[in-house]
Amino acid sequence: MQVTVVKSKIHRVKVTQADLNYIGSVTIDEDLMDASNIIEGEKVQIVNVNNGQRLETYAITGERKSGIICLNGPAARLVEKDDILIIIAYAQMDFEEAKQFKPSLIFPDETTNRL
Repeated sequence: MQVTVVKSKIHRVKVTQADLNYIGSVTIDEDLMDASNIIEGEKVQIVNVNNGQRLETYAITGERKSGIICLNGPAARLVEKDDILIIIAYAQMDFEEAKQFKPSLIFPDETTNRL
């Protein structure tokens, strides 16, 4: 049996930008992606703490040490600058493997988006 589990989570980061005219995705500081074990192109769920919106998109790598969290394309309509987000990636794995799996959970400083 396969189950879906949390693989990675960036808990409480601040939106620094929203770019409606970009093709789509969420731009995430490369330091945060590395620390949370999220790779470019990976599907992620975005949970907006401020307004309760939830959406799915994919991650793209932002400039390292920039603190960038930018929602692009239509998703930009669901956030405002300075909103607080939780970014989650999931993985499917065998039930027994999932029991032993430890996700990569990070808790950046939500004022700077830095670790």
